[in-house]
Amino acid sequence: MTGPRLGVGIGWRPEIDLTVERLPGVDFVEVLAENIHRGPLPVSLTVLRERGVPVIAHAVSLSLGGAEPVDHTRVAHLAAVAEAVDAPLVSEHVAFSRAGGLDSGHLLPVPRTRDALEVLVDNVNQVQAELPVPLALENIAALLDWPDNDLTEGQFLADLVERTDCWLLVDVANLYANAINLGTSPETFLDELPLERLAYVHVAGGVTHDGLYHDTHAHAVPPQVLDTLAALCARVNPPGVMLERDDDYPPDADLAAELAAIRAVITAAKES
Repeated sequence: MTGPRLGVGIGWRPEIDLTVERLPGVDFVEVLAENIHRGPLPVSLTVLRERGVPVIAHAVSLSLGGAEPVDHTRVAHLAAVAEAVDAPLVSEHVAFSRAGGLDSGHLLPVPRTRDALEVLVDNVNQVQAELPVPLALENIAALLDWPDNDLTEGQFLADLVERTDCWLLVDVANLYANAINLGTSPETFLDELPLERLAYVHVAGGVTHDGLYHDTHAHAVPPQVLDTLAALCARVNPPGVMLERDDDYPPDADLAAELAAIRAVITAAKES
């Protein structure tokens, strides 16, 4: 079983809706499910769908790695957005954001223990049963790691895929962030993943401050992140690669140049 071929895409945001419509080389877009509300879709998304541009629904609030019960209202919203945009798949994060009745407002890393994996597997299976399309799960950027992990991140995700049959969304910017912040190896991570289950890839920019790399989605994509993308492309031809930008939006020409740089990395890997 293989996923859809998506090409090169960009995250659709209301602030750059017209930009996304007119940018060259946008093969697909991703929309934040929490930003889509009941009622008519934003006009720009309707325009893109009428052109045949695939729209992926991406969630940030399911807290799949948390010990609290799955919030089925949030799952139902994601499912409704997926149906509204005719999404070929949806995605979320291997993370948690709620505990003890509190919401962190951030994606927090899941302890890579066997017990935490059991909880995550159960939550993912519940959610997949309620979704109309396949689910891809994303590695996150972290500023700290939990002690006493049983598994590497790659092993943890590989076991998750084996036990749930989910897909993977690999964020190469997050791999670079973790290499700086935690001393992990992107190469080892990629070697341990079942890349035949890769759905698509995220690429984003960030900034280093006081020795830590912050995955801001508000800065240009650094060369090191493109190098990490190249390392992935040397192992697999990714079905889709997508640029994320969530703040401090640059001129259209800058976004077009970043899309072109992503496409160049993919092309170079195919030709090597």
